[in-house]
Amino acid sequence: MNAPEFRNGGSSSRKLKLVWMQSGGCGGCTLSLLGAEGPDLITSFAAAGIEVLWHPSLSELSGRDASNLLSRLRSGQEPFDIFCLEGSVMRGPGGTGRFHLMSGSDEPVMAWIEAIARRARYVVAVGSCAAYGGITAAGDNHVEACGLAYDGKQAGGLLGGDFRSGSGLPVINIAGCPIHPAWLIEALHLIGSGRFGPSDLDEWERPLAYTTHLVHHGCSRNEFYEFKASAEKLCDRGCMMENLGCKGTQARADCNIRAWNGSGSCIEGGYPCINCTAPGFEEPGHTFTITPKISGIPIGLPTDMPKAWFVALAALSKAATPSRLRDNATAEQLKAPPSNRPKKQS
Repeated sequence: MNAPEFRNGGSSSRKLKLVWMQSGGCGGCTLSLLGAEGPDLITSFAAAGIEVLWHPSLSELSGRDASNLLSRLRSGQEPFDIFCLEGSVMRGPGGTGRFHLMSGSDEPVMAWIEAIARRARYVVAVGSCAAYGGITAAGDNHVEACGLAYDGKQAGGLLGGDFRSGSGLPVINIAGCPIHPAWLIEALHLIGSGRFGPSDLDEWERPLAYTTHLVHHGCSRNEFYEFKASAEKLCDRGCMMENLGCKGTQARADCNIRAWNGSGSCIEGGYPCINCTAPGFEEPGHTFTITPKISGIPIGLPTDMPKAWFVALAALSKAATPSRLRDNATAEQLKAPPSNRPKKQS
C-alpha cells in the first residue's frame, strides 16, 4: 500500500511504515477494521501517511517473501515505525511458546513478536486479546495466552510492564472485542501527526479518544434505564442492566455514540454490553446474560455511583414509571408509542 508524502510531527516529510502480525485470536479486529467508513480503510491509511509493509490478510506478499521481510524487520535491516499485534501471545507449554511456531521456522511466534516489537517506535495492541490476553486466555488457559504488556489485569505480559517503545510510550492498547475501526484509525492519525503522548492514554493504556465515554452514553434504551423499566429476556425492549447482565454503565467506550457499520452496537442488536474493552472481561464469574444480585440489588452498579443512592433512586424511578414504558419493556415490539395529552375541545 502506498501513501502520499506527509510531515510527521514537524520533522522531514516521509511515510510511516507499519507492520501487522496476528497471533492467538480470531482475526475479528481485522474484519471489523475492513468495515471502516467515511473514509474507508485504505483512504484512512493514506490520509495518515502510513505505508503498510505487511499485513497477513491485506498484503500480497506471502510465503518465503513474507518470512524474509519479517527477518529483515527483526534484525533491524528493514526500518519501520509502527508494530501492530492482533491476537494474544501464545506462551505455552511451560513458557516455551512451542504451541505456536512461525511457519517455515522452528521458532515460536512469540520470539518473533518480541524481537520485532522492540525495534518499533510505536507498539499497538489491536484488540483485547493483544492487550490483555482476552478470550484466548479464558478458562484454564492451557496455551498460556497473554497480552503484550499485560497478563489479564496484571502488568507484565510478553514485553513486561515497564516496556517502552522507541517513542518512549508504553504499548498502546486499542482494547475491544473486536475494536471499532475508528479507535485504531484515530490513534494512527495522532501518531502520524506526532501528537500522541502519554496524556492521551488512560490507566489501562487505552486511548482516551474513546474511553472518556461510557457505553451507556447514547444508548437507545436510556429512557427505560431512567425509570428502571427492565427487560426480562433478550428479545425484550427494556433496559438490560437489572436482569440481563448489561455493563453499559460501567464499560469505557463510545459504542452507542459512534455507530458500527453505519448503525448499531451490541445493545442495538439486542445483546447486553459485556465490557469487552476491559481487562478480564472474558471471566466475569457468571453468565454474560445474567445480572448477579445480592438481596435483589445488582452487583454491577453504574460507575462512580454509591450503592445507597442507586437503591433510593431506583425505588423512586420504578414508582414513577409510565405505563407506556412498563408495557414496552417486556415486549418484543413497540406496544405503546409516546403520546401527547388529548387536545382540549373548543
